[in-house]
Amino acid sequence: MIPALRMQAPLPNSILAFSVMNSATSPRVRTTALITGASTGIGLELAREFAARGHDLVLVARHRDALEAIAGALEGKFGISATVIPADLSDPEAPQTLFDTLQSQAVHVDYLVNNAGFGLGGEFVDTDMDRELDMVQVNISALMSLTKLFLPHMIRQKSGRIMQVASIAAFQPGPLMAVYYASKAFVLSFSQALAEELRDTGVTVTALCPGPTATNFAETAGISNSRVFANAGVARADDVARYGYAAMMRGERIAIPSVRDRIMVQTQRLTPRAMVTRIVRKLQESR
Repeated sequence: MIPALRMQAPLPNSILAFSVMNSATSPRVRTTALITGASTGIGLELAREFAARGHDLVLVARHRDALEAIAGALEGKFGISATVIPADLSDPEAPQTLFDTLQSQAVHVDYLVNNAGFGLGGEFVDTDMDRELDMVQVNISALMSLTKLFLPHMIRQKSGRIMQVASIAAFQPGPLMAVYYASKAFVLSFSQALAEELRDTGVTVTALCPGPTATNFAETAGISNSRVFANAGVARADDVARYGYAAMMRGERIAIPSVRDRIMVQTQRLTPRAMVTRIVRKLQESR
């Protein structure tokens, strides 16, 4: 049954004229999204998603030239403002420096996207310790620090969205990428706990958990030849970003873009942990 339409009396001409004039002269409310790891992959596609919907941007990554090219393209196409801040988040001082820079420019962040992260493949006994310590700093410490720094303003204004880019790897141990999988397990656990703490504040936290995605991640981690990237099917970065953006705006706590991965997570709950770990090792091995 189609509900009856409720008709409203027309506005008097004087009120209508004021409404039109006020709409035309009032400045648009601007919102700003800070995205780390914004120069490539999922981070770049998330920047495009936010820009396409009229949000101003703060783009953070290591390479200024790449960021400035992206900022110029997004400003020209979507009419938004994009601030570029080169930063290496493996530096423990980088989050505070980033926050202080934006404070000095009176830039308030409404959407925080902690996307920066990387992995490293190989047996733990053989992998480079300095590289793994940098991974912990970027994947865990920088993410936690930026959340701690930008969250109070969101709570004060009673609105805000935080996206922590985790991974489907967060749901199980990962032999041959032990530190990476463990770092993403932290991100997922931290995000879920924080989401509950913020339940009545107007601020939401979403853990985006993509599976294998077509970015430079596998090459950087040295796992391009692993079965997980060869056999499991690889998602497009723009599809992951589109799904993640929508889930964030809905306030979902966990966002898994792939139906296959959502089924896998549910199946793992009924499977012995040792068996899951052995299966993951097989997937991480080279073809």
